[in-house]
Amino acid sequence: MYEWIKALHVIAVISWMAGMLYLPRLFVYHCDTEAGSKQSETFKIMERRLLKAIINPAMIIAWLAGLYLAWSGHWLSAGWFHVKFLLVIVLSGVHGFFARWVKDFAADRNTRSRKFYRIINEVPTVLMIGIVVFVIVKPF
Repeated sequence: MYEWIKALHVIAVISWMAGMLYLPRLFVYHCDTEAGSKQSETFKIMERRLLKAIINPAMIIAWLAGLYLAWSGHWLSAGWFHVKFLLVIVLSGVHGFFARWVKDFAADRNTRSRKFYRIINEVPTVLMIGIVVFVIVKPF
């Protein structure tokens, strides 16, 4: 069963990260549209669907499967796991910010620039690199 849950976890993480890498790119492009325009409305639909249909369910599955793996694999006391767990918590916080910004765009309340979203677009990548390194290398 452990291997099946691990496969599910990897699939969920890939899906979650794909969405977390794509959503801020949509924000960058959405910034260039006029509020109420057809393009802006299309971005709103894309952002909402990406968040609700892919990112949110993938995060939930990744968390549930990951907690099962940590518990059944006896990783809860490992030092590397604590760092990895902290990085996943931070990634989940970033996810929360993204969800908030989807709501802001939906209500035409975005106050951030495309440059801001270009920079933010790199945050999930940096967190993902850290998470993968700690899981694979287990440096301590």
